[in-house]
Amino acid sequence: MTENDAHALAVNSEEPTPSNANSAERGSTEGSEELNAVVANYEARLDEVADLITRVRHEINNPLTGVLGQAQLLLREDLSQKARKRAETIEELAIRIRDIVAQLRQVQKPSRG
Repeated sequence: MTENDAHALAVNSEEPTPSNANSAERGSTEGSEELNAVVANYEARLDEVADLITRVRHEINNPLTGVLGQAQLLLREDLSQKARKRAETIEELAIRIRDIVAQLRQVQKPSRG
């Protein structure tokens, strides 16, 4: 064991003195405040992301409903085979987008308890 190792062991095994305890407590409080600030920052970012997703869902769903409805109305009419296939493709893709957007409902603001 070197002299530095012995000194480090002695320093680490010292009984806590009031000044050491206060210093550790201050460090713990400062660390806790820093952690709380980081958590609050991430919570604010999560709220912003949840709000953005809600707006995006709304902005996509409104025109998508119109596209899907119009494709379905077209499919009720007598269409050439080529036009029917195109209308079916539009309907299928609109349904696919609708389902993807529906999955975004799972992203919500976290409840704070």
